[in-house]
Amino acid sequence: ARAVMTYIAKKCGICFQPPAIVLIYKEEDKDKTRQRIMPIRNFSKFSDCSRAAEQLKNNPRHKAYLEGVSLRQLERFYGLLKGHLGGQSLAESLERIRREETIDPEEDMNKLDDKELAKRKSIMDELFEKNRKKKDDPDFVYNVEVEFPQDEQLESCGWDAESDEEI
Repeated sequence: ARAVMTYIAKKCGICFQPPAIVLIYKEEDKDKTRQRIMPIRNFSKFSDCSRAAEQLKNNPRHKAYLEGVSLRQLERFYGLLKGHLGGQSLAESLERIRREETIDPEEDMNKLDDKELAKRKSIMDELFEKNRKKKDDPDFVYNVEVEFPQDEQLESCGWDAESDEEI
């Protein structure tokens, strides 16, 4: 059964202050672009990024909106927030995530625990998908870019309540 409304994710990003995942999306048959702000609560520098990403993706209030955003993408955002909470600069966090997501061809996958192995597999699947979908695929929506507001401009966005305003 398809959900009645289909939302098309255009861009997804993260706001550090107050922490929130921000989604720019369109509703299927409409032209308006809307913005949905999903506050991040109870997340600390000790939190588990993949668990947080799964909880958000499966949250009944946000599920339909996040269909077009991969779990890995959400994990990256939580990873950036975690770095930020731990005092890392945005550049350091991005570099750390890039390193974590680089598949080392020399690495012995047999020595990894299940969690690490699952992570490598999802990275490989994602790279494969990215390369497989061509621009003329009917379901080609690789427009989910990551844009981060610069730290300086990131004073409080004044977003705490959930909102779906037109922008």
